Amino acid sequence: MFVLIAGGGRTGTRLASLLVNQNYKVRLIEHRRELLTHLHQELPTEVIYEGNAVDPGVLEAAGAREAHVIAAVTSEDATNLAMCFVVKTMFDVPRTIARVNNPVNAWLFNDTFKVDVALNSADVLAHLIQEEMSLGDMMTIFKIRRGHYSVVEEKVPPGAKAIGIPLKDMALAEHCVIAAIIRDGVMTLPRGDSILQENDEIIAVASPQGAQKLAEMLAHPGYPVRNGKQKE
Repeated sequence: MFVLIAGGGRTGTRLASLLVNQNYKVRLIEHRRELLTHLHQELPTEVIYEGNAVDPGVLEAAGAREAHVIAAVTSEDATNLAMCFVVKTMFDVPRTIARVNNPVNAWLFNDTFKVDVALNSADVLAHLIQEEMSLGDMMTIFKIRRGHYSVVEEKVPPGAKAIGIPLKDMALAEHCVIAAIIRDGVMTLPRGDSILQENDEIIAVASPQGAQKLAEMLAHPGYPVRNGKQKE
C-alpha cells in the first residue's frame, strides 16, 4: 500500500514513521527548509519529497496517481482541504484523510472538498489508514460501542462473491449483520433469503473481524488496482 502524506511537522513525521515501521510505502511532501533538515534526521531520504503539496505538478511527481490514500496533515486547514480536493478530482485517489487544526473549520471537511475522513491525531490516522485500506472499497461511516463495532457501507461490484447468494448462506462472521440494502435508490430491510445484486449498496454493523469477512465477500476481483498494480 502506498500512502502519500502532506506536511512534515510533528503529526506528519510521526505518521510517516509509524507507517514506515509497518512496511508501508510512504512518501512525505514538505517545502519548508527548516523542517526538511529535521525530516532527513527522522526518516529515510527516499520517503521525503520537497515541494508544495497543493501543486498538481508536485503531486504528480511524488506519485499521487499510484497512491492508495492521501493524508493531508499540514498545520493549515486551507492547505489540507485544497490537497484533498486536488488529489480526488485530478488523480482519483481512493481515500483522503485530513487533519483538522481549528475545530471551527470542521464543518468544511466533507464531501464538497473531497474529504473522506477528518482527524487530528497521528496515531489515530495510522490506525485508520490500516483499517480502511484492509477493507478495500468498504467505507466506515461511524463507530459504536467505543470502537468495538463499526457501521460500514459498500457498493456491490461486478464479480463479487456475494452476488446471487442468500444472506443466510453467506457464512459471514458471527459479529456482522447486514442492516439494509439500497437498490435503485430504494432502501429495504433484508431477510435471510434476500439476495445481493450487482450495484446494490449495503449498510452493515460489524466487528473488525466481521467487517474483514464482509469485505472479502464484496471485493471486486483484483481490488484495488492503481495504474495496473495490485495493492501492496
